[in-house]
Amino acid sequence: MLNKAILMGRLTRDPELRHTQSNMAVCSFTLAIDRDRKGPNGERQTDFIDCVAWGRQAEFVTQWFNKGAMAIVVGRVQSRNWEDKNGGKRVSIEVNCDEVSFGETKKSRDANGGFNAGGYDGGSQMRPEPAASQIAPAFDLPSGGSDFQELADDDGDVPF
Repeated sequence: MLNKAILMGRLTRDPELRHTQSNMAVCSFTLAIDRDRKGPNGERQTDFIDCVAWGRQAEFVTQWFNKGAMAIVVGRVQSRNWEDKNGGKRVSIEVNCDEVSFGETKKSRDANGGFNAGGYDGGSQMRPEPAASQIAPAFDLPSGGSDFQELADDDGDVPF
């Protein structure tokens, strides 16, 4: 049997880190994932998928991700039975994460202001890049301004 989920979306809230009685870290978060098609009235449709990471993966997610961050999750879909406060039986469907990766670069995330507070489209409100004169160089570059040289025979085509 095959049970593998690969998801890419934005966190709807900051990840929540807890520890089990045996001191195992467990992190829960929800991804907002836009559907490819719009609804019958032309509105964007979004699915909200609950995710759970364990151990070092949970600590990684808690440390490096926050609300609005784009994440790529690889894991498996699982159901979990539990009782609510009134004693009612409930079922939760969630993705148990095997891998969680960044879905965008830090530069891209910073340019977007971290996230788009009005939704989860993540890029419709780009801030302009700062002028080169406003950026302090991290190290001295050679006199040409770059440590890369242009190729004389570069025709601009991708070789594959």
